Amino acid sequence: MTYTGDVAPGGPSDVRELEHAVIRKMAVSSMHNNVYLITSKATGAQLLIDAADDPKRIAALVREGSGQLDLLVTTHLHWDHTRALKDVAEATGVRTAAGREDGPTLPVKPDQLLSHGDTLTVGDLTFDVLGLRGHTPGGIALVYQEPGGDAHIFTGDSLFPGGVGNTKNPGQSFASLIDDVERRIFDVYDDGAWVYPGHGGDTTLGAERPNLDDWRARGW
Repeated sequence: MTYTGDVAPGGPSDVRELEHAVIRKMAVSSMHNNVYLITSKATGAQLLIDAADDPKRIAALVREGSGQLDLLVTTHLHWDHTRALKDVAEATGVRTAAGREDGPTLPVKPDQLLSHGDTLTVGDLTFDVLGLRGHTPGGIALVYQEPGGDAHIFTGDSLFPGGVGNTKNPGQSFASLIDDVERRIFDVYDDGAWVYPGHGGDTTLGAERPNLDDWRARGW
C-alpha cells in the first residue's frame, strides 16, 4: 500500500517502508496528535516520537513493529504531546529524551537532554537533532537520512503544511521559530525532504519552500 500520511484518531496506522527503516504514523485524541514509530529493519530497534495520548494504542503500535522500544523522544513540552508519556515510560522502562530547555517541565524527567547538533542512535539508525526555538524554548525536530535517499524530518509543532507552529502566546517567538526553521531545515535539506508534523497531514520541503517569504510577511 502507498503511504499517504493521512491518519485519524481511532483509525489504523499508516506505514511507510524505506530501505533501512519502517515509519509508522498514527493519530490520537480529539486534537489529532501524531505519534510516530521508526523501526530498524536490520535490528528491530525502535524509536517512538511523542507519546501524546492513548497508552494502550501506543503499546499496540509498538507491537505492530518489532515489539521492543528503545527510545522515546518528546518534541516539545506542551501537554497534548505528553499525556501518555508517564504511562508508556513506566510500562516499558524505555529511555526518554527531550530538548534541554523543555525537559525539566515534562511529566517524566528525561534520561537525556538534547541540544541542536546532537545525534541519536537507535539500532543501526542515526537521527540528527535540530533545535527549533519559538513554539517552545526547547522544541526539537529529529531527522532520519536514508543512505542515498531523502531526509525524513519529524518536526513536532514547529513546521506544518502552510507554515510554522503557533507563536501567539506569551513566551513564544515567531522571529526565532521562522529563523530556526529556515536556517536549520530549509537551508540544509533539499526539496525531497519529507516533513512529519505533530498534527495533521505531511508535506515536503519542496511544497513549502516557495511560501517562506509569505510566512515572514504575514508574521505567522
